[in-house]
Amino acid sequence: MKKEIKIKPFWYSDIWVFPKLITIITTLDKNGRVNAAPYSHIMQYDVMQKNPRMMIGLRQGSHTLTNIQESGEFVINCPPFGYLEDMMETARFYPAGVNELDNTRFTQIPSKKVKPPSLLECPQIMECTVDEIKLLEKSSGIVIANIEAIVMDEELEEMDREQRLKAMDLPVGLGDHQRKFYYHSRTTEFSMHELKETADAVQAADVPINMEWDDGAMQALMGIPAPVRKLVIKEAEDFTKDKGDDVVSLARFLEMGEEFGIDDELLDRFRV
Repeated sequence: MKKEIKIKPFWYSDIWVFPKLITIITTLDKNGRVNAAPYSHIMQYDVMQKNPRMMIGLRQGSHTLTNIQESGEFVINCPPFGYLEDMMETARFYPAGVNELDNTRFTQIPSKKVKPPSLLECPQIMECTVDEIKLLEKSSGIVIANIEAIVMDEELEEMDREQRLKAMDLPVGLGDHQRKFYYHSRTTEFSMHELKETADAVQAADVPINMEWDDGAMQALMGIPAPVRKLVIKEAEDFTKDKGDDVVSLARFLEMGEEFGIDDELLDRFRV
């Protein structure tokens, strides 16, 4: 039998089980002093390659949000499971101006595109600048951030997903109890399931077009895997209209693909 549970303070953490990636966000205050704190309310905001952005939820009044408001920059560091105690050290409420990293095993290194430091021991790092900040009334501060650089241990780049998950050994936050006891899992324990085609998947190849396409563009379209052909048609026709053309030409089709990052590497993910 199901029972409705009262929504009360910290429902997102100690009531609703919401597994989240653990990160340490590093910032600089207006005097150039380093601050580090753990945050897990992060997710992709704009997934397009041409303008990748993240969305992060932060406590209003926190040193991290204040620093981001003043500097417009921050770094998202993903620590491995073996550094959870160090991560928890950055969660303690130190006074403003104290560098929490001084009490951890983390090593600060220069970032590629922004001023706040990155953490050497973190296999996955994202450097960000502020695009927009929205302060919710009596609630969180939401930061929409431009991704300036994605940095990772170089040996990870050529690994497949299974190898990378095991090598990174990232912690996953599973919530807390009474804002004191924090629970975590790790990415080394997982299962893999293959996405199968639907029985009528062949119908996806027969997607109607709404504009005239020249022979070159149509031939290129036929090289697009059936599962994503409908999306590509819409993007190509919208792009062509925005450019003031009445016919989808091969030149416009290729131009659209370049702008949206539609290349062979991407399309291979949809080929069966």
